[in-house]
Amino acid sequence: MRVLVIAAHPDDEVLGCGGTILRHSKEGEEVYITILGEGITSRYRQRELADKSLTHALRANCKKVAKCLGIKDLIFYSLPDNRFDSVPLLDVIKIVEEVVERFQPNIIYTHHGGDLNIDHAIVHRAVLTAVRPTVSPTVRDIFLFEVASSTEWAFQQFTPVFRPNVFVDISRNVVGKITAMALYESEERCFPHPRSAEALRSQARRWGAVAGLEYAEAFELVRSIR
Repeated sequence: MRVLVIAAHPDDEVLGCGGTILRHSKEGEEVYITILGEGITSRYRQRELADKSLTHALRANCKKVAKCLGIKDLIFYSLPDNRFDSVPLLDVIKIVEEVVERFQPNIIYTHHGGDLNIDHAIVHRAVLTAVRPTVSPTVRDIFLFEVASSTEWAFQQFTPVFRPNVFVDISRNVVGKITAMALYESEERCFPHPRSAEALRSQARRWGAVAGLEYAEAFELVRSIR
């Protein structure tokens, strides 16, 4: 089984499905991660003024996370952070098509379309377009994840609203998820921020309670071909 996670920014993969990634890798499945955006540069008024060393450090941390989660391969692209809407959608779709062709995944995890973050919404649209069944016969299942400090901060004002219907038991992997997130020194926050260790544990515990588990990650299934 080959699993592909397509995320907009470094840390989205952990926030969205870090525990599930760890479970897949521990079960001997091949997990690949693609990060489409450079991250961090949106914190500057002009992208050109961004400190390049911060971007390099973020990628270095992402590689540490990939090793922590047992990833088989990790690739980066350099779409402008929080400016994906300045790139033609077709160009983003072409990147996703290239990645899918390279890894031939059976399962894809990616962003939900109702997020506050514009990059997340564009990745969602690009993935669904790139893996439409007529051109991507290997992809059997597509799952959408939430991202703490983005999905819930839309306050259900954007459609579609996140409606999870698949829950993955991460009771044995929640510590691994939090440990991986701690490697993102520039992205982790203190409680009560949603990206804090305490908040991430509470989020997993909440979804676990919904599904009758101790800890879980929640996903919305787009399609499943059987």
